[in-house]
Amino acid sequence: MKILLVNDYGTPTGGAELMMLALREGLRQRGHDARLFASCAKGGAAESLADFECFGTTSSFRTLLQTANPPAAVKLRRVLAEFQPDIVHVKIFLTQLSPLILPLLKDIPSLYHVAWYRAICPLGTKMLPDGTSCIDRAGAVCYTKGCLPLRDWLPLMLQMKLWRQWRDAFNLIVANSEATKRRLVAEGIEPVEVVWYGIPIRPQRPPLSSPPTVAFAGRLVWEKGADILVRAFAKVAAEIPQARLLVAGDGPERDALASLISEHKLQQNVTFLGHLSREEMELHFASAWVQAVPSRWQEPFGIVAAEAMMRGTAAVASGSGGLTEIVRDGHTGFLIPPEDAGALTEALLRLLQNRDLAEQMGRSAREVALKDFSEATFVDRFIQLYKSLLENIG
Repeated sequence: MKILLVNDYGTPTGGAELMMLALREGLRQRGHDARLFASCAKGGAAESLADFECFGTTSSFRTLLQTANPPAAVKLRRVLAEFQPDIVHVKIFLTQLSPLILPLLKDIPSLYHVAWYRAICPLGTKMLPDGTSCIDRAGAVCYTKGCLPLRDWLPLMLQMKLWRQWRDAFNLIVANSEATKRRLVAEGIEPVEVVWYGIPIRPQRPPLSSPPTVAFAGRLVWEKGADILVRAFAKVAAEIPQARLLVAGDGPERDALASLISEHKLQQNVTFLGHLSREEMELHFASAWVQAVPSRWQEPFGIVAAEAMMRGTAAVASGSGGLTEIVRDGHTGFLIPPEDAGALTEALLRLLQNRDLAEQMGRSAREVALKDFSEATFVDRFIQLYKSLLENIG
């Protein structure tokens, strides 16, 4: 088969991008001609790995561009004519490429692979400014409830209108978790298939050794809850002075986190690793006894939890969203109420004070990851969907 993968970004910097690049490689290894179409926009220093590129930007102009990006539509039209794919697999397109690409897909078997809540929320989080979950349909409430300023609300409402008008260009909708599927169905987007993400199979981490270590990976933004982890870890360190916390990632909350660490006198216990590649992160986290995923928002999937389990590391995660489908409470780790620093402290202490329990849960975590979250399973499932789509349309 000839498969055109479409995503806003072609850099190996985010979970969605890494999944698309892994899918392209897996498809090629199985003899398919898979190519990636993306914008030239880059969020960092990483170079784009796309096969085809169109105009994109990370400047303030992006709000208008993601509503209507004519150069992207022109370039995609040319690529479709030249490559003539059997299937078009679209992932993230509402932050660069815009809905203008959708009419081009109406005569080509196409699927939309939903990675987050952007299809039903202009912010992609389905959270209100006060941190509560949003249950409203995107519209006037996005402005009246303070989610968007007027200058952004106007173009993004046009974007949502175009997306709703043209979404029948897709023959199939695929979500990355049952949790994401439920959100889509609640907004009238169905039917939806579910395909969990796949993680590269890596060697199991070495046996745990001192000091007891907690790992965190993610963008340092409010939604990821790193501040909750620091407050919980302060109580952990009071009971286990040698305990360590490794923080991988960067973002706007870094300075606030550094201040919080100083406030709790944890400078000797916490290490900021900055943004790391997946390979670098695995090297640093090989010594971790537990991975903490204290997200405030309902993670659509939770890649870092699955990566930890593939490594053989127990996970303590918020019991909401897709994380509930990854972490098996009491078996591969613990699920805790979101924003409950006390419950997080308790769960971390249970593992950091009991190496045997941490080892046991880590082994169980790896078994589950190998069975349910491997890249091979992920790629094979999409090949099945491609074939089914072609058969049903043909």
